[in-house]
Amino acid sequence: MTNRDVGRMMSAPWALEMNAISIEDPSRLVQTLVDGILGCGGWVLSHVVNDGGKVNLLFEFERGACVDIYSALVASGVELGQYGHNRLTELCQCTLGRRHGSATEIASIDLEIQTYPMLVARVSQPTTTV
Repeated sequence: MTNRDVGRMMSAPWALEMNAISIEDPSRLVQTLVDGILGCGGWVLSHVVNDGGKVNLLFEFERGACVDIYSALVASGVELGQYGHNRLTELCQCTLGRRHGSATEIASIDLEIQTYPMLVARVSQPTTTV
């Protein structure tokens, strides 16, 4: 962890940076994620899809919606890494365990997702045997 990361965590302990993968089409994935985040009461600050299929999504939400946000991420087809699962679990446990005021605090997630939609297309094509 760099000094910058430590300083950032001290000022905003629930500003999470996570990586994930998905086999979904990037544009469909972004739409599903944005709809899910907005449906949970969160707001999307930015989203970018590059030519290589990498999706960057920055969003915020009230901590009281953390379980719903976590569910929306998983339901969208995003496969979080172990670090992402651990941090979201910690956020949910800390929020639910501290009933006084933490539910209205803001959490932020900077999520980078590498998509592999062509992998699904290759696997799902029928093979012919001659």
